[in-house]
Amino acid sequence: MAAPVSNSPQAPTTKPVESPVPSASTASSLHSQPDNFALPPPTSAGTNGAPANGDGLLKPKKPTMTSRISGMFGRREESRESTRVTLYEKNAELAAANGGATTGRPPPARQASVSKGKETSPAPYRRYWVNDDGSHEHHLKVAKRQEKLSDMFQNLMLGKKKEGNHDDQPLSLMANWVDVMRNEKEKLAEQKNSANHTSQTLAQKYGKCQEVVGRGAFGIVRVAHKTDAKDPKREQLYAVKEFKQRPGESSKKYQKRLTAEFCISSSMQHPNVINTLDLLQDEKGIYCEVMEYCSGGDLYTLVLAAGQLEVLEADCFFKQLMRGVEYMHEMGVAHRDLKPENLLLTQHGSIKITDFGNGECFRMAWEKEAHMTAGLCGSAPYIAPEEYVDLEFDPRAVDVWACGIIYMAMRTGRHLWRVAQRGEDEFFDRYLEDRKEEAGYRPIEVLRRRQCRNVIYSILDPNPTRRLTAHQVLFSEWVKEIKVCRAGDEGF
Repeated sequence: MAAPVSNSPQAPTTKPVESPVPSASTASSLHSQPDNFALPPPTSAGTNGAPANGDGLLKPKKPTMTSRISGMFGRREESRESTRVTLYEKNAELAAANGGATTGRPPPARQASVSKGKETSPAPYRRYWVNDDGSHEHHLKVAKRQEKLSDMFQNLMLGKKKEGNHDDQPLSLMANWVDVMRNEKEKLAEQKNSANHTSQTLAQKYGKCQEVVGRGAFGIVRVAHKTDAKDPKREQLYAVKEFKQRPGESSKKYQKRLTAEFCISSSMQHPNVINTLDLLQDEKGIYCEVMEYCSGGDLYTLVLAAGQLEVLEADCFFKQLMRGVEYMHEMGVAHRDLKPENLLLTQHGSIKITDFGNGECFRMAWEKEAHMTAGLCGSAPYIAPEEYVDLEFDPRAVDVWACGIIYMAMRTGRHLWRVAQRGEDEFFDRYLEDRKEEAGYRPIEVLRRRQCRNVIYSILDPNPTRRLTAHQVLFSEWVKEIKVCRAGDEGF
């Protein structure tokens, strides 16, 4: 079992091994029945947006059968892994230790390097890159991502799925996303009918609500466009979340629920927490919450389209997430539903925690001790094990557990298990046993850096009293060395 955070040297390279495929972050994933789970080596994105099955990086010329079989189990995996992750990670870590000196060239997997000598073709789109001074930048385009996802959806619907593509397995992000897309088509007519029913007050203050950019269980999120009074050529954009009354919910409970969420979210002022501006009713009596608009989409669709994120890219997002969680906990608020869908991104790569529908105040401003909480809420793959067995628990530890699952989803494109409940999930049961062994739990062992693995093991400690706090995670040796982009520091 991995020990708490230490200064031990980096562990030797291990081969990628079996791991469960992640479901989308909904409770419906509990009903999926996977047959086969294999953790593939890091791969680049294929032409249809899905991982390229590991064969897109190095293609040998006319290999013999012997060399092909040998490559399946040896050189091919090790070569890909070392060229994509190990060397780049070591280079970045050495750069951090030596004051930020680096090559400034991103790994060749899912982003192309700049070709200064060739002007015959336009530079390909890069969502992330490292500069010569060791800093890095993000450039996230939702339109490009949605175009890729649309092509993937069309291919799946028309039966053009490539052989060997494992992204349609029951617990994959892709499988659940396809179901969501089917439901979206059925609700398209309803969206068009309700698009013009915006109150004059809302339109006057924040502009006309137009395209839908998100959908939850009981509401949708639209973009409001308002012409800038100082510059008519510019537009101000706002995200407007419509809250619909739940079936059987009284008007009094409906108003109390929305008021509680608004009070929590509007009190948060942090670069990595969404800025909530207003709560008002439209002409149909539906409450609308107005927030800052994040043009980079959400983390869920980013990981879905990319397959998995680059090491430094995922590390940057993770440190921003932990900063936001630490701030919330200092304010006496626990989120209790952290998942990639509730992490929005700006175009430049700043993470914004959103959706405080399950948020909970565990400590008032004049109190020193936190109140325990009870009840099961959140999305199945991210729920901490104590929620299934303890009558009361610390909601802060629940948030930290979810952050560990999110990091693993970013790094591998998969979840570790369907549900963290002993006896209900074979992968979670295996984790409980393997974390006691010196070899550790193999899906986590694919993380090359020992300090990183130790922190993840400590975050995913099944005993919440031993689990690291958000503050302790940020001050661990691994996370302190993570470089956050300027947008993540400043929140733009």
